[in-house]
Amino acid sequence: MASSQEKITVYNLADLKNTSDDAIPNYLNSLKFRPSHRLTDVRLALGYTAFLLAGACFLWDYKFGFDATKWYTAAAVALYSAINGALTLWIFYVERGTVYIGTAPSGETLRITSETPRKTLPEYHLTVEIEGKKGGKKETLVVTGSFTDWFDAVGHFVAPPFQSMLASAVPVIGKHDPKRVAPAEEAASAYTPEMLDALSKASVSAVSSAAETASGAESTPGKKGGKRRKA
Repeated sequence: MASSQEKITVYNLADLKNTSDDAIPNYLNSLKFRPSHRLTDVRLALGYTAFLLAGACFLWDYKFGFDATKWYTAAAVALYSAINGALTLWIFYVERGTVYIGTAPSGETLRITSETPRKTLPEYHLTVEIEGKKGGKKETLVVTGSFTDWFDAVGHFVAPPFQSMLASAVPVIGKHDPKRVAPAEEAASAYTPEMLDALSKASVSAVSSAAETASGAESTPGKKGGKRRKA
């Protein structure tokens, strides 16, 4: 799909970043990259462990009373605090804004983190860490782009320029989607605001036409039976 049907507020930096972040897994998975869910799994395990511990603490306090379980409750509170502390450290120091970890069909491993520095203009900064096949050479790339390059004036996300930025700046991605690789001299200005609007309108029009066609086909009843005979 060239453009998303949902609009965001173009002045909301969090919406711009989150929408762009969500587009990265969708794009790479469409190129047959294999995503890794290890970071998410660890975060969920820590979160659910803390939740189950709190639930168990409530149940034994309800059943046996506070006096009989106060030492267990104190231990549970300490353990709960430790788990939540570990979860916070995991998010800030291990995940570090990671939006994607996966393996390319050719064997390289990618880790992509994103940020939007507030000390500069509202730009999208990606750090792409690449590890060669079977623990080979490691490489770090920094990719920077302006949100206006892939959002149109009314807030539609337009996929082609965003994908072109990734494919052009990261060779591992470009190798698996060569049609999106733009020449160096054209990469920064390959899509003008007018082109973004045209792509967005074309996508919205195509989806609307398909929806109308499907709706018309469902609402047209089939003719059954023959002519009514006169009595």
